[in-house]
Amino acid sequence: MYKLLILDDEPQILEGMKRILDWEQYGFSVIETCESTEEAISKVVELMPDVAIFDVCVGKNLGYDAIRKLNELHIPTKYVIMSGYSEFKYAQEALRCGVKDYLLKPVERTKLQEVIEKIIVEDLGGTVGNISSERLKKDPVLDVSYDNISKLVNRILLMIKTEYAQNITLKSVAERFQMNSTYLGQLFLKETKMKFSEYLMAYRMLLAQERIQSTGEKISYIAYSVGYNNLNYFYTHFHSFFGKSPSDLRGKG
Repeated sequence: MYKLLILDDEPQILEGMKRILDWEQYGFSVIETCESTEEAISKVVELMPDVAIFDVCVGKNLGYDAIRKLNELHIPTKYVIMSGYSEFKYAQEALRCGVKDYLLKPVERTKLQEVIEKIIVEDLGGTVGNISSERLKKDPVLDVSYDNISKLVNRILLMIKTEYAQNITLKSVAERFQMNSTYLGQLFLKETKMKFSEYLMAYRMLLAQERIQSTGEKISYIAYSVGYNNLNYFYTHFHSFFGKSPSDLRGKG
């Protein structure tokens, strides 16, 4: 029913992306891959895929430049960018091209799943189990619609969601916006009713919870993957947030 195109200049990543999800279960009957932006442009025109996943850097070319050219042709493909770079300038350029999401490599299965489900429900008019478009439009931490959040705070949330595994701080975010960190923190708190650090911790905890319950990965690896280099610090935050330990949660999952 749906067609998918994946662009990356590393063959092993292309193979991994073809296997990362049960694409057939989501209704994707055609999956094509390509290793250059030139080939990708030709394939999109020829295949008219419903969804295309592009790497941000393909050789010396940029995935979002190819998307820009394709947008001029008014092809209704929905794009997702994946990248080994967490720099916000790449995410900004991708967003300007109207991409649906920006995923950091190595791409997490659960995150990709969430993005694909959202595209199917919101953009392709399909259904995925009992998933509603209303739930997908809400921020998982704030439980409010993204439409009800200001453009500035939405940009901050996007930065957190693309860089949560890095050492992202209110100060580093404020520097990129060329704003005073105290003032930016006050704006964020006023709108979300949460401090920046509280939101960051909550987002990391929700990701950790999902991975603990859906994978058999070691707790130490999960802690590191969501931005905690200190395992004791992770355990303290986790118990404070959920009222139980990671192993308790896994045992009851």
